[in-house]
Amino acid sequence: MNPTNPTNSVDERYMRLAIELAHKGEGYTNPNPIVGAVVVKDGTIVGQGYHHEFGGPHAEVFALEEAGENVAGATIYVTLEPCSHYGKTPPCADRIIAAGIRRAVVACRDPNPVVNGKGIEKMRVAGIEITEGVLEGEARRANEIFFKYVQSGLPFVQLKLAQSLDGRIATRTGDSTWISGEESRIQVHRLRRRFAAIVVGTNTVIKDDPLLTVRHVEGPNPVGIVLDGRGRVPLERKMFAEDGRTIVVTASMPEDKEAELCARGVEVWRLPAAAGKVDLRQLLVRLGKENLDSLLIEGGGETAAAFLESGLIDKVSFFIAPLLIGGRDSVASVGGEGVGVVANGHKLYGVEIAQFGDDMMIEGYLRGTT
Repeated sequence: MNPTNPTNSVDERYMRLAIELAHKGEGYTNPNPIVGAVVVKDGTIVGQGYHHEFGGPHAEVFALEEAGENVAGATIYVTLEPCSHYGKTPPCADRIIAAGIRRAVVACRDPNPVVNGKGIEKMRVAGIEITEGVLEGEARRANEIFFKYVQSGLPFVQLKLAQSLDGRIATRTGDSTWISGEESRIQVHRLRRRFAAIVVGTNTVIKDDPLLTVRHVEGPNPVGIVLDGRGRVPLERKMFAEDGRTIVVTASMPEDKEAELCARGVEVWRLPAAAGKVDLRQLLVRLGKENLDSLLIEGGGETAAAFLESGLIDKVSFFIAPLLIGGRDSVASVGGEGVGVVANGHKLYGVEIAQFGDDMMIEGYLRGTT
């Protein structure tokens, strides 16, 4: 991003706090970005804030209001370039200028074409000293959902699986409760909170009867989506009885089955078929048009394989339990045809490893996704 001034440890310290604040808005601001802001004067934090919810005041507004009369001559740290246009709220760049801010430190530019560079230029022309690129990588990762969606119109797609050490998600009898531990399950609910929607396959709904909620943490529940190419999903399932939006996506479903689902408040999306199954790329296009900016894939193995083989996954999170299941008839975490040679395997980049209880989480990105 070509920083306009060299960064220093002080700038990084305050920007790191701003990024921490931004994460408080996860799940509430979609399809807008999460943003944090900190106002500092004479080495003291005088104001801070974050974007609380879609359509509400931006992070800069909360930080400036908290700073009050101390704002003149201060420095503001913002995780994403302040907006320069009228949307659901007035331009934050104008608010910063009017407040008398002396210096603005911006982690990264807003990729939205109506903003990109314009907010920074407006502040610079007004005489505010600008520093760009402080903790840019961390700030971009915090808003990876927003960056993908605003640049492509397609949702950010992440695959999450919990598996045994030998790569199984269920035993030969189909039992899968519970492979991962409680700490992992809580972390999964934190992950769910970030996403606008969660998708599972029909077999997962039939066998596991899952609730796709964030009941272990505080936050909004994502939209629940079932891939049901031929209309096999049972009507008596917990996710169809929950409050909130639920969608069944199909390529071919009997009209009476559709009517029964709709009578329960479930949406049915009929999408084109690809190789006899729902065209997953068309699903992403439809989600984007519905302002659903992110999709978490939670199962099962065939659904994971379908997205992976279609090249539609941006990121993966595997929770690995110290457990061996074994058996030729147990269920692999990723099904499908698989690759023919190891060199063609789907390699992860930017890998991070964390531990939750006795489980290990491996997370990384897939290159060449769309």
